[in-house]
Amino acid sequence: MRILANPVVLRAIVVLVCATFAFMMGLFCIRALRKSIAEESDFSSEPTPSLETLPLHLYNTVIQQLKQQKHELQVQSKAEQQRARISENFSHAVLSNLSCGVLVFGTNGLVKTANPAAKAILGFGSTTGMGAEDIFRDAAVSPAKWRAASATGDESREEQVCLADEVSSVLHEESKRREVEAEYETPGGEKRFIAVTVSPVPAAEGGILGVTCLINDLSELEQIRRQQELHGEISAEMALQLRTSLTTISGFAQQLANSRDAEQSLQLASDIAHEAAQLDRSIGGFLTTKRAAQGVAAGSSAD
Repeated sequence: MRILANPVVLRAIVVLVCATFAFMMGLFCIRALRKSIAEESDFSSEPTPSLETLPLHLYNTVIQQLKQQKHELQVQSKAEQQRARISENFSHAVLSNLSCGVLVFGTNGLVKTANPAAKAILGFGSTTGMGAEDIFRDAAVSPAKWRAASATGDESREEQVCLADEVSSVLHEESKRREVEAEYETPGGEKRFIAVTVSPVPAAEGGILGVTCLINDLSELEQIRRQQELHGEISAEMALQLRTSLTTISGFAQQLANSRDAEQSLQLASDIAHEAAQLDRSIGGFLTTKRAAQGVAAGSSAD
């Protein structure tokens, strides 16, 4: 007890107890820290999942899906190709059976497509790669027949315009549709009268993809029209001749009525008969020609 009563000894004992407690607490913290570090190392040492460790059925599922998508794409591609072939065949069949000619010019001014009717009307065996200047050459548009489909209406032009210039105007100047008629001569020298409708082919994003020309052979109709004009002129001449003959016959008849001379009366009667016979021949020939012309016109309209 005397030892404990000594303050130096008591202080030493307190220091020893505190040091022992601090040592025990440090040891406990060190053990806890080591345990935490060991657990973290065990967690980090576990292997991460990789493609090699994935299940086999997952591979098969992905592969089957890819194969299915490939098959669907192939089916869609074949269907689109089939539709394109059907559309192309349909367009080719329609163009081949059209009675009017169809020429399609590209943006470069050269023919891309021509149906058989166009080749027959224009007199070419093949027009692919030819320009409008090579096909229509010096064919001039008929001024009285020139018509332009525009918002301002149709107007006639007096200056001579080549048919190839109309195609170039629609293609390069982006003019509106034009309907023209022109006298055309084939490479073989056969003259024809054709009606041509020149129309632009618009593109979806604006501008044009080319120009189409619809060609109709109006040679027979033009011939009939000219014959009708000629018959009109002949009719006017015939009317004048008929009036003159009737006036002559009337004069002879009056002279015959006032004549007392038998020989003069006989001569006047002969003159009247001769004038009547000549008038009958003229009228008969005119009527025969007119019936023939009407028959030709009826046959053309029936065709």
